[in-house]
Amino acid sequence: MKALSKARRRTARRAARKVADSTVMEAAARWGFAARGVVYLLVGTLAWQVALFDSQQQADRGGALHQLSGGPFGATAIWALGAGFAGMAVWRLSEAAVGASGHDGRKVTKRLQAAARCLVYSSIAVSVLAYASGRRDGSESSDRTSQDLTARVMELPGGRWAVACAGAGLAVGGAWIAVRALRRKFRKHLDLSGMRRRARRAVDVLGVVGGTSRGAVFAGAGVFAVRAALAYDPDRAKGVDDTLRSFAHTPAGPWLLAAVAAGLVLFGAFSLALARWRTV
Repeated sequence: MKALSKARRRTARRAARKVADSTVMEAAARWGFAARGVVYLLVGTLAWQVALFDSQQQADRGGALHQLSGGPFGATAIWALGAGFAGMAVWRLSEAAVGASGHDGRKVTKRLQAAARCLVYSSIAVSVLAYASGRRDGSESSDRTSQDLTARVMELPGGRWAVACAGAGLAVGGAWIAVRALRRKFRKHLDLSGMRRRARRAVDVLGVVGGTSRGAVFAGAGVFAVRAALAYDPDRAKGVDDTLRSFAHTPAGPWLLAAVAAGLVLFGAFSLALARWRTV
């Protein structure tokens, strides 16, 4: 019986690995990177408009969906984005289940990271698909969402410290993203053999500048969450939109926001490059 059970487990693992390595899963991952790229291009463009023209449009995913819905084939494009994020979530789930590509892809830490990313992209996919189906949950301000969530958590026993820990984790995660971008860690996931030299240089610039800007936004949001917890004031928590606008209130003024916005546009382009050259 034990031998039969082991044989069944091996068969199940082989089947799972076959699915994870299938062309369908590869297509889902590449579609997901493309969807992420489109959203970051739009968010970066909206943030640029805030910096230069003091625009009141939301510079976050909700604002990006609203912007996209007003264009040609807007509804179709939003459904495509939702499907892309769903594909990304499924691909990350496969990595959590059987391990990612690469020599260290089966490490427990790598699989836990994949599971966490699966949850994030699942949440995004649900939000985008809800917007596509006519509900406007997906367009709700990220600032209001962050403040409401912070308020609810703070009402729980020990909630204040939970918010502080989550904010600290987000700040550290943002710094980690920026450092990895500066060290060009993304290169190990690229199919460099299929890239021309100019393409490699361009992707390096996109990855370094774009990843650093993305990390700065995450780190900023984390710092605001910690401040909200310490002050016991949920209104101090900020989503992507308010975090971006806060860069304009630094000594560098709107120019820092413009630089970060440009970086987010570059990260969007980097994600599109990953859709082409990322090893899946």
